[in-house]
Amino acid sequence: MRWRHGRRAVVSPDASVFGTAIGKGTGVGIARGRLAPLRTKRRYSVVPMDPLTKMPVMFTVFTMTDPRDNILAHACDLYLAEGLDGFSMRKLAKAVGVTAPALYRHFESREHVLADVVREAYHEFTAYLYRALEGRTPEDRLRRAGQGYLEFALEHPRWYQMVFIAPEHAGQVGARTGMVDEDGCVGRSGLPEDIAAQGCAIHQFWVDRLRECMDAGLLEPADPTEVGLTLWAHAHGLIRLYQNGHFQMGEDEFRQLYSASGARIFMGIATDAYRNELAGRSAAEAVAAGLQ
Repeated sequence: MRWRHGRRAVVSPDASVFGTAIGKGTGVGIARGRLAPLRTKRRYSVVPMDPLTKMPVMFTVFTMTDPRDNILAHACDLYLAEGLDGFSMRKLAKAVGVTAPALYRHFESREHVLADVVREAYHEFTAYLYRALEGRTPEDRLRRAGQGYLEFALEHPRWYQMVFIAPEHAGQVGARTGMVDEDGCVGRSGLPEDIAAQGCAIHQFWVDRLRECMDAGLLEPADPTEVGLTLWAHAHGLIRLYQNGHFQMGEDEFRQLYSASGARIFMGIATDAYRNELAGRSAAEAVAAGLQ
């Protein structure tokens, strides 16, 4: 059995192992689990347990050939530079260094190419977020999830933009590739069903993290979906402002801004007991820093 360390992650309904995953970057680390070969060539899976639902979180690690990775990377660049209207198989073939007919041997249309680009973005995004399940407490899992969101955005800015592909473009991609999800969730309607399902799974992942913090008495009782949308808008807004050059600062400084701003948001939704605990930690850290 051949294993190339660390690539992509998505749903794997036939895997029956329990553990936790994901290592740094695109690598995969495994605790209390094992790799399980799937029927598809060169695909493997590891299944973490969601501490809130007590159910396995299913996803597969994808390993793809370099030529296909190269096509998708150029397709991502072309789409982000020229949009869907400026995207053509002829332009993509020129960027890759092959003929257009050669591309059509791999992909039926430009929409099929873009659908795979979005899939790759979601696979990588999922891998970064599910690292949070290694956390031992609801607080730690939520903190790790927020950190994974930031790491993905900073380490893979192009994939990050593809995760949030324009809804009108998503609709065109879904209509051309078939299997369209008309309902979707949090703006993912119109995408092919499998991609929309990944988006909904990520949405549910955040809802579960917030719900377990509410159940643990860390956050004030509220609709976790509405709270999640608020936190998502805050994080996404900061990241896009930074990526678009509106913040004149380096990455380290932005990381500090992101963390401090997030902490202020949490102070507003925390219970009194948790708010006092956080304030106490801050005071203790300040004292410790002063003694150094």
